[in-house]
Parts: sequence; C-alpha cells; structure tokens
Amino acid sequence: MVVKVGIAKLGNIASGVMAELLLDERADREDMETFMATSGTKLQENDIARVVDNMKAWAPDFCIVVSPNGVLPGPKGAREALAAAGIPCIVITDDITSKKDDFAALKESAFGYIIMKADSMIGARREFLDPKEMSDFNGNLVKVLALTGAFSKLQIALDEVIDQVKEGKKGADLVLPKIVMTSDKAVANEFTNPYAYAKGRAAYEIAQAVAGQNVKGCFMTKGHENYTPIVSSAHEMMRQAMLLCEEAREIEKAGDGVIRRPHKGDGTRVEKKELISKPW
Repeated sequence: MVVKVGIAKLGNIASGVMAELLLDERADREDMETFMATSGTKLQENDIARVVDNMKAWAPDFCIVVSPNGVLPGPKGAREALAAAGIPCIVITDDITSKKDDFAALKESAFGYIIMKADSMIGARREFLDPKEMSDFNGNLVKVLALTGAFSKLQIALDEVIDQVKEGKKGADLVLPKIVMTSDKAVANEFTNPYAYAKGRAAYEIAQAVAGQNVKGCFMTKGHENYTPIVSSAHEMMRQAMLLCEEAREIEKAGDGVIRRPHKGDGTRVEKKELISKPW
C-alpha cells in the first residue's frame, strides 16, 4: 500500500521548509508519496482556497497543515474545509500556547497538532529584514530544530500516522499526534554525551525566547531607532542557538555517538550510533 501524505503549506515557518523531506530523506521510500500545495508567502483567503482545492483534488490519506499562528482564520478555515472533505489533518505551527482559548479549542478538536515552540517568528521590520537576513535566520533556525531533535520527534510522529494507514486505519480511526514540542521533549534520547545534551537544550530554550523579542520589536515598539536593535538582537540570539547546536554535534562526533535514524525503502525506521556500522 502506498500512503498519500498531503502538505498544505500556508505562509512560512521553518518546519514547513522541511516537512515532507523529513519523511523521505533519500527520496527512495516506496510506501508513501507526498504532495505539497502552498499559498506562497501570504495567508490571503484566495491563496488558501487554492491550496485547499488542490489538496482535495489529490485526496490524501491525511494532510499536514503547516503555517505560522495556526489559530488564525486562514489556517483554521483550511483545516476545517479539508476535514469536511473527509481528510484528517495534523496542524504544525509555531507557539500558540499563550492563546489559551484558541489553543484549548484545538486541543479539544479532532485535529492532530505539533506545536514547535522554538520555530520562532522572524524579525520582520523593513529597516532590518532583507532577503539575505531572512535566509540566514531561517537557515540558523532549521539547524536548531534539526540538531536539537525537534525535527526527529516531528518526523517520528508523522511516520507513526503513516504506519497506521498502512495497517488499514483511515479517517476518524487514525490516532493523530498532540504534541507541544518543549525543549525537554526535543532533546530526549537525542544525545549520548551529557554536555552535548545541555548545549542542545540551551539552544532550544534560546530559540524559543527569540519569539518574544521579535514580537516586542515588530508589534510593541515604535520608532525604527528603538525596534531595529530589538529584532537584530533576536537574530543574534538565533545565531548563538545555532552555534550551540554545532558545538553539541561536534561533541557527539568526537565520541562517535551521533544517533542516526534513516528510513528503509519500505518506510521502516532503523537506528545506529557508530559512524562505521550498519543501521538496525
């Protein structure tokens, strides 16, 4: 059986850059196929409607709806429209846990969710953010999410849904993930050296804190002479988080303890530590 996994990418967060790639890192899985429909950079109603129409036409076994601020009307409407068409949905978004009523409604719904707390908002001020700065920030953030283990946990959670479909479950019978990706969840079972673990955890905590600084700089501070240093400092924080992740990775390499979890062609997840060894 070939499982059809849809990815509805609305706007951009770093998790959306890698969502389907994490499921098929060598593009050789025979048990699944993916299709991505994107609204581009914006969350306009007509752009989102186009994504929903394309996804309905492809009719996946389940759909990942990835967006910033997943409780906004656009992303919320997209998953509701897909669900109404009989397509189970998993929401992947940045930290919405402070929006208590909206998050409570999501928790009580039939939708799955993975809240990536460190997938922080960018410093979107025109005086600071140009295409190069945007790319640099997202590159640093992708590395933080990858090397701390947050992407591994996301990938495994999605793999488990694929496995359920392969077992014959569908629609409302699927058990969808409900995960808030804290620092402790991200780094659990990802490091063999305690110092590397500590650096990875610190990196995730710093990346989480970036959102607060960028919200302050983008929405709560007036005057470019005041908000530009704030968003710039947030980007420096993300860079330091990335450097901590690189340090953690090098510690793991030095002890030949890097944990690798590749997929086999049939989708089976295997694992190894020693570089010169076969995954099992």
